[in-house]
Amino acid sequence: MVARLKNNHKQPTNIRPFLKWAGNKYRIIDRVRKALPQGKCLIEPFAGSAAVFLNTDYERYIINDNNPDLINLYNLLKKEGITFIKKCRHYFTPKYNNEEQYYKLRKQFNETKDQYKRAMLFVYLNRHGYNGLCRYNLKGGYNVPFGRYKAPYFPEKEMLVFHEKAQNAEFVLSSFEEVIQSARKGDVIYCDPPYVPLSSSANFTSYSSGGFNIEKQQQLAELAKQTSAKGIPILISNHNTAFTRKAYDKANKITKFHVQRFISCNGKKRGTAGELLALFN
Repeated sequence: MVARLKNNHKQPTNIRPFLKWAGNKYRIIDRVRKALPQGKCLIEPFAGSAAVFLNTDYERYIINDNNPDLINLYNLLKKEGITFIKKCRHYFTPKYNNEEQYYKLRKQFNETKDQYKRAMLFVYLNRHGYNGLCRYNLKGGYNVPFGRYKAPYFPEKEMLVFHEKAQNAEFVLSSFEEVIQSARKGDVIYCDPPYVPLSSSANFTSYSSGGFNIEKQQQLAELAKQTSAKGIPILISNHNTAFTRKAYDKANKITKFHVQRFISCNGKKRGTAGELLALFN
């Protein structure tokens, strides 16, 4: 069977993820798509908003994350489609767009064991919370503050597109190590790990409880070398720093560029940041 990915041809319309997500790859999707090799199955060990999944055309996908709320949401949306979407819409009214209701619903989210309820509230919290962040405290409680948006957008169209695309995908809750090690020839791997901080005061790596430290970054780089040696290409995105350039020094190709920052406590400090794509092939 011939893979259907055409990296040299820009898709007519890029598809936005339905979740707001710090560091999501929608804004650089053309660069990522161009750098990805062809193959039958795309494996993503770090799902995030799934922007790359949505904007590529492989025959099938394995989309993994270590955030159980994210994978639970993706699996429910895959299974239920419009039924689930209509239930999520319930929370996108002026009644729930205020500080009191937000913290009440955030408390419900942190206390409930009902996975369906958690999935609906995850969508609500994502769109009503501050700056598209997904953050948990050390006890695993979701702790993003209220975002104070005038009228949060309900992403019905984007959720429907995700539901349709998801029929060719498997959403997995596992470690990045296990997912990478499960890859076989014919697979392509794209890794978008929590980024190495540009400075000690710019650390956005703890997007799920447990974080992603320097040792994990080094482990990922080593896995990339081992995996590509088996004939399985792997593309990694990260900040362009002295650490990442050294960690990825065995990559076949490193593409460096600058992107606009959109996550900062101070809007006046949002500038450009150096990024890179390292291809082990």
